[in-house]
Amino acid sequence: MKTRDQEYASFAVQRVTAVKKNLSEDDRNRYGAMAHQLPILVRSAGLAQALAFLETRESKGHKQLLIDLAATVGLPDTLVQEVRGAELNDYMHLTRQFMAALLWYKRFAQSILDIKASDIVKEANLAPVPDAQASEMEAVEG
Repeated sequence: MKTRDQEYASFAVQRVTAVKKNLSEDDRNRYGAMAHQLPILVRSAGLAQALAFLETRESKGHKQLLIDLAATVGLPDTLVQEVRGAELNDYMHLTRQFMAALLWYKRFAQSILDIKASDIVKEANLAPVPDAQASEMEAVEG
């Protein structure tokens, strides 16, 4: 029997490898950059708002990341609706699951897609994260 993290890691490596093979370089960079920025966005704005933001992105990379994360947590077609309608306990549980899965996507974006920290803000189309906050998030996640 595998742990949840083992399952998430296995699923994420397959999905990120597929992204490397099937998406253009720009879309791969957007995918990887968003995988890096999304944990901070979830922590600062909440899961529902972070998913709403990701849903509005037009690139294939952003859309693929949302599809991959939803499939990883077992809600391939209903993640956004489930989060929006969830009671507090369920919302918190979904947030923990999402963050656990997202940790693997972030790691594999670094190793498989070769996403560098210097490229993240430019590619993600988000406001820069102050260094202190970014390093604090890394300490919490790692």
